[in-house]
Amino acid sequence: MVFVVDRHHRPLQPCTPARARKLLASGRAVVHRHTPFVIRVRDREVADSQVDGVEIGIDPGSKFTGIAVFRADDGVRTGLFAVEVRHRGGQIRDKLTARAAFRRGRRSRSLRYRAPRFLNRRRSEGWLPPSLRHRVDNTMSWVGRLRRWAPVRQIHVERVAFDTQLMQNPNIAGVEYQHGTLHGYEVREYLLAAWGRMCVYCGASGVPMNIDHIVPRSRGGSDRVSNLTLACVGCNQAKGGTPVEAFLADRPAVLARIRRQQKLPLRDAAAASTTRRALWQALVATGLPVQVATGGRTKWNRHRTGAPKTHTLDALHVGVLAAVRAWPGRVLVAAASGRGSYARTRCDRYGFPRLRLPRSKTVRGFQTGDLVRAVVPTGKNTGRHTGRVAVRSSGSFNIRTRHALVQGVHHRHVHLLQRADGWAYTREEKRRFLPALNGRVSAPHM
Repeated sequence: MVFVVDRHHRPLQPCTPARARKLLASGRAVVHRHTPFVIRVRDREVADSQVDGVEIGIDPGSKFTGIAVFRADDGVRTGLFAVEVRHRGGQIRDKLTARAAFRRGRRSRSLRYRAPRFLNRRRSEGWLPPSLRHRVDNTMSWVGRLRRWAPVRQIHVERVAFDTQLMQNPNIAGVEYQHGTLHGYEVREYLLAAWGRMCVYCGASGVPMNIDHIVPRSRGGSDRVSNLTLACVGCNQAKGGTPVEAFLADRPAVLARIRRQQKLPLRDAAAASTTRRALWQALVATGLPVQVATGGRTKWNRHRTGAPKTHTLDALHVGVLAAVRAWPGRVLVAAASGRGSYARTRCDRYGFPRLRLPRSKTVRGFQTGDLVRAVVPTGKNTGRHTGRVAVRSSGSFNIRTRHALVQGVHHRHVHLLQRADGWAYTREEKRRFLPALNGRVSAPHM
């Protein structure tokens, strides 16, 4: 479906692509936004139109969040639009860790540094780390956008909850919930018993052993005992901060054995569980009715309708429903790319400025992240290229399309489609059929 707004930018009922083409061809509407595609009707207002309203379903996650816009008629839902929001919480965590490491390094070398601030900060109630707050802000940003483009009347959100102890031990029950992983063990004794008193990388035994992080701490690994293993001194030094996949690239059997014995990491489950209350509070603050449902209800709904497991289809099946008539044939993938950096320098490995960037982000009327279309008549880049642009002071830009990176496109061939909004967009084709509850088969809505 196509989003429609009136001449005062207030949302109207979405229409079909065929209807949108007629409105654009007759001059009654203009393109309001390129991606997602929104048209603005020139001769109509909300008071002159019949607006039934739509609803939003949200399936929150740690790395991906599925959002579906649908029309609900007596419990029967018809999917109109679907977007998969890809978060960059891991990138934010890595950048904050690197910044803290630079500061610690300057202090230890008696160089210019900022005094440490870890005991003089008062955090407000409900404070979340930036990497977790980013997930809530991303979801709320898209809810706000969809409310500007469609007449949203209700929101359905899945209540994310994980039994982390059950994920670690499927047979846990009763009083065992009160026992930690190290119940009756010391850390080293536990690891010696769990890993057979030998180096997991080379198999050496009877030699001094070190405690090694399977996922290095420098790459986000935790001190949880499920991320610890045994390694001899030589293997521990050789591995260092290298990912275990790269360190054992030529020994896949050893890597598979470690993966089988290593317990399931809980980072994503913890992130989703931590942000669920903050997300619910933010949704309630919008003033719209918010219906909360469990993940078990969503899974049961998918089994009834025969829908596959995806983030956006989970969002479509959140809450109480009787049937799903159809779902969108295409899913818009929106990856958080940020709006650039305030820093006008690039630092070296010690954290000191090395390169100075231009003070202005605009070059020839374009900024990095703008959605553009380039029509190149001659040369090695001949053709039409649509994607996000990376500007250069020389006027020769790079364009990241869906399939490749096109370098060295002159600015005179570039035409602006949409200003940068902090997102990188791609579309995924999903052409499947959905068996309805009454035995009929309905095609996905295109």
